[in-house]
Amino acid sequence: MSKRPVRPSNAHDADRLTPAPPPGRFLDSPTFPKQSKVELGNAVQRRNLYDAMRTIRTKRVGVTSEADDWEDLRLAGEAIKNRTLRHLDRYLLQLEESLTAAGSTVHWARDAEEANAIIVGLVNAALATPQGDQASAREVVKVKSMATQEIDMNEALEEAGIAAWETDLAELIVQLGHDRPSHILVPAIHRNRSEVRQIFLDEMGRYGRPAPDDLDSEPVNLAAAARLHLREKFLRAKVAISGANFAVAETGTLVVVESEGNGRMCLTLADTLISVVGIEKVIPSVADLEVFLQLLPRSSTAERMNPYTSFWTGPTDGDGPQATHVVLIDNGRTKVLADPVGRDALRCIRCSACINICPVYEKVGGHAYGSVYPGPIGAVLTPQLRGVASAVDASVPYASTLCGACVDVCPVRIPLPDLLVHMRHKVVEAKAHGRPHADDVAMRVTGKVLGSPGVWAATTKAISGTGAVLKKGRVDHFGPLPWPLSLWTNARDVPAPPNESFRAWYARTHHKDGSPR
Repeated sequence: MSKRPVRPSNAHDADRLTPAPPPGRFLDSPTFPKQSKVELGNAVQRRNLYDAMRTIRTKRVGVTSEADDWEDLRLAGEAIKNRTLRHLDRYLLQLEESLTAAGSTVHWARDAEEANAIIVGLVNAALATPQGDQASAREVVKVKSMATQEIDMNEALEEAGIAAWETDLAELIVQLGHDRPSHILVPAIHRNRSEVRQIFLDEMGRYGRPAPDDLDSEPVNLAAAARLHLREKFLRAKVAISGANFAVAETGTLVVVESEGNGRMCLTLADTLISVVGIEKVIPSVADLEVFLQLLPRSSTAERMNPYTSFWTGPTDGDGPQATHVVLIDNGRTKVLADPVGRDALRCIRCSACINICPVYEKVGGHAYGSVYPGPIGAVLTPQLRGVASAVDASVPYASTLCGACVDVCPVRIPLPDLLVHMRHKVVEAKAHGRPHADDVAMRVTGKVLGSPGVWAATTKAISGTGAVLKKGRVDHFGPLPWPLSLWTNARDVPAPPNESFRAWYARTHHKDGSPR
């Protein structure tokens, strides 16, 4: 992580400074079992998450239950996405043709490195003056975008000497706090109002207009401080960068939905607009938006419609950005598409409903997942995009109880529990490398024990005998056990075995005919 800049003598100088990046890149994160222990120890965060999750879930139930055709909408969303993925090559070519016809320039990026090289080149070109000199303010403003976070775009711009200013309120909080997002929809959900107030007081002045000295923790006043801080950047920036919720192949129209209006400012004020879009965001026609613009807001912000829904189809003379670029990124998506089971994850519309309902996420938060995509969807999507070679990516498919609540709320009916099991198989296969794996050996031994009544009786007798000894010593659970049991117990408390097996208890309390003694 780069050093924090010294507080400048005036706000004008502060605006030229590049914001400090979050600590390291996601692949450097600890594994889920290790980081979850850290997050579980954060009592303030756990309380923040509990309150926020309960509120969001309650509101979502209200707005979805009032839609009589909610299940039909879910089925329609699933069908549209499946049809699009089956013919993704054709729809992407149609999208390119439509974008080009509307006046946008299309760029294709195989991976994060190629995407960032394209974006840095476009920004440098846009900031160059007619004389060839670089403009004094080497900066861009950003709409909230998961795709740009996925490819570490902010870090790539910083390395090129370009400041990327987050304009979404929650993303601004994360950026000023030198933090990472912990949620798809509400990146700063792990922070409470008092923490946000302190971040604004400590950090805003380093990068622009400072927060008022008398700032309190009332939401309206925090929002007002952010608005004043960002307004100067909006009005000064020559380049804006956005993502897109949907890209319409039929017309070349991009769509962004948001709640604050900061996206609308980015999309309309800058001279150059660069949109970074995952190839799975394409949908066939404008008519399909009728389905998704009902599914998305109800599932994400628990609203009937988003306060700001922006459509743009290329540049228009004299109005809005005069140069529009669309960077279509793969970054592992075609690899996911090639998996007949795993490809269902590409239906995701980034609503966060599965995250909001997940009991595991509610306890540990998003930072434990080592990815910009936390929760159940992150546990199946990230290991497919990045592979399971790294320890952090191999650990997240196990970050679930498989309770199935996520599939019940998913607006496009992604079978997340099935995908989690599928990814666990992939992790085991990757570890085995064609050799017998510890999991296989353990299952074979277990099969031998369970398959022989005599062996099973002897095993349970030995276990209950151990339990009786431990009970006398008042031992009720174990911490981590020696290897190889440590592979299981490092992340779990192991209860002491009972001092009597079920078979022994049954024989003691029942007659042979099954009647109670």
